Amino acid sequence: MKQNPIEEQQKMTPKERLSAMTGAAFLMATSAIGPGFLTQTAVFTEQLLASFAFVILASIILDIGAQMNIWRIIAVSKMKGQEIANAVIPGLGYVVAFFIVLGGLAFNIGNVGGGGLGVNALLGFDPRVGAVITGVICIIIFSLKEASVAMDKIVRYLGALMILLTAYVMFVSKPPYGEAAFRMFVPLEIDFLAIVTIVGGTVGGYITFAGGHRLLDAGISGKENIRHVTNTAISGIVVASIMRLILFLAVLGVVSAGFALNPENPPASVFQIAAGEIGYRIFGLVLWAAGITSVIGAAYTSVSFLTNFHPSIKKFQNYWVIGFIVFSTIIFALIGRPVMLLILAGAFNGLILPLTLGCILLAAHRTKIIGDYKHPIWMTLFGTIVVVLTTYLGVRTLIQMIPQLF
Repeated sequence: MKQNPIEEQQKMTPKERLSAMTGAAFLMATSAIGPGFLTQTAVFTEQLLASFAFVILASIILDIGAQMNIWRIIAVSKMKGQEIANAVIPGLGYVVAFFIVLGGLAFNIGNVGGGGLGVNALLGFDPRVGAVITGVICIIIFSLKEASVAMDKIVRYLGALMILLTAYVMFVSKPPYGEAAFRMFVPLEIDFLAIVTIVGGTVGGYITFAGGHRLLDAGISGKENIRHVTNTAISGIVVASIMRLILFLAVLGVVSAGFALNPENPPASVFQIAAGEIGYRIFGLVLWAAGITSVIGAAYTSVSFLTNFHPSIKKFQNYWVIGFIVFSTIIFALIGRPVMLLILAGAFNGLILPLTLGCILLAAHRTKIIGDYKHPIWMTLFGTIVVVLTTYLGVRTLIQMIPQLF
């Protein structure tokens, strides 16, 4: 991507800065809105009904707390996540990068597969053919001379498309809006694990760093840009949350009418029940958009965690991103989704957010990293709550996974 952020920032026009900020917000949001995002939302809505609105509200608050901490410290320190971790504890950045890249690779195989399933639902092609098509389009994007600009545009356009198409299904399903609004503040039940799972699915692993690293590469950093960084961080959460809220209402409309979702593919059944065959095709397009944008976000962010390990990685960053996508696509096309790798990555992913956010919170109060910047105490408290909650979920997940691994 950009080789000299400081010079780039000085040359950046207000229009270019706005474009980069919008692209960063949508890169983070669409990285979160993957195949897993669609399935989780459908399953939890069927289980909790209108009370899932409270889970969404609670997760939004926690998501903002985590993301603002991470993005602000990245901007002020002008360092990427792994560099901050190394500054806090020498060598820790390599551990963080290992977990991020492992999780990003495993989930990227799932994202490529999700894109393939989307093409299958939309056009009837074999999922593996659809996966290859998805991978090839991503490779073309990162092969362009202005790859960063193309990336910003495609995640914006496809992100908006997903929201609009899902909104149509929401209106068709006729959900009980009043009940959902009421239960957002007065739930019948509070599912603690659902809250933490949704938080991890929105800002866990590589996701929260996607937009933060994009802003850094674009040259939007330093104390002078802290307001822009904060607004972009919040915007990314808002975009992802709008999509989750719309999808939740679409599912709620279907299950409130007495329909049961297909456990093999819960979100697909929502679209099909609500809008028939057209709805199923719409689901295919939404799933493909979710898959391809998540592939872009996972590949770009995972490689960004390797750029400080050797100068050649930074110099040829786009080629490394392409290689990451090619590898993910080949694995899916040849052997499908490697279940054990995904189980391991899912367990590790539960510990990535508390590890990375914990490093950020320590860095937030070290002058050798942030200079004379004063990090708000309330943000530190917010971040600490998220660290405690996600650590609990990560440990619980690992304990549950151990019997399946042996």
